[in-house]
Amino acid sequence: RWLPELQRRCGVAGERLSDTGLASEGQVLRAVLYAYHSRLLRHRPFLALQQVEQCLKRLWKMNLVGCIETLADVIPKKDTSQANAECLVPSQPMLETVALKVLGGCKLVLRLMDCCCKGFLLSVKHLCSEEFILWNTVVLGLLSRLWFVIQYRCVLQSLMSLYDVLLKALHLVSETQQMPYIKGFTFPSDISNFLGVNICSEMKKQKKTLTRKPTSWLKKLFPAMPEATSETGRKRSFATCVNALKKRCPYPTDIGEPVL
Repeated sequence: RWLPELQRRCGVAGERLSDTGLASEGQVLRAVLYAYHSRLLRHRPFLALQQVEQCLKRLWKMNLVGCIETLADVIPKKDTSQANAECLVPSQPMLETVALKVLGGCKLVLRLMDCCCKGFLLSVKHLCSEEFILWNTVVLGLLSRLWFVIQYRCVLQSLMSLYDVLLKALHLVSETQQMPYIKGFTFPSDISNFLGVNICSEMKKQKKTLTRKPTSWLKKLFPAMPEATSETGRKRSFATCVNALKKRCPYPTDIGEPVL
């Protein structure tokens, strides 16, 4: 009875992990880090972005998608109609291996979301200080999109749901035939306690941080101008701003263009 549910959960988790949006955001992240590596090596938002990239790299290297797909291929496709009919099921070593990788994947996804949130706040802080405006604006968009892909596609929730079914299957298989493979580790019965945080409240808190109304720091960066300002006054204000920037920093820096 649990085989079709296990196969369905494997398909959902594998599909969400192999989402094209998550892969494309990771490629953009690596390209931005490569382009600015020599100029912003000790910049704090750059270091935070490197931590995000490190989490993504570890998530791909553990080959969680391939492991889940292998398990889904082993599960019989046809349902048995008779109550006492026998069928082949995944072995205990395979279920333990996949369950352990799912636990590690949940930890990595949670760490990835936390790094995205911290990097976002650091970029906002440096943007308010008028440091590397163009760079920090790009980082803000990149981190918010990456976090949104993870949250919108419900990557963490799908992995947690898959672990619950895996644990039930593991108990049933171990009762039938004891073949322990991973020793010295007890699989947690409640994955929320294992992760150490309340997932729902943590996601709501991070979502509130990333979707906060940008009134304070946007007004600080781009003060509102009266609508009745003439074209001559706008050009004069633009020239004054450019001259002030040149006097403050005679060397070309990443400051973007003033918004009129």
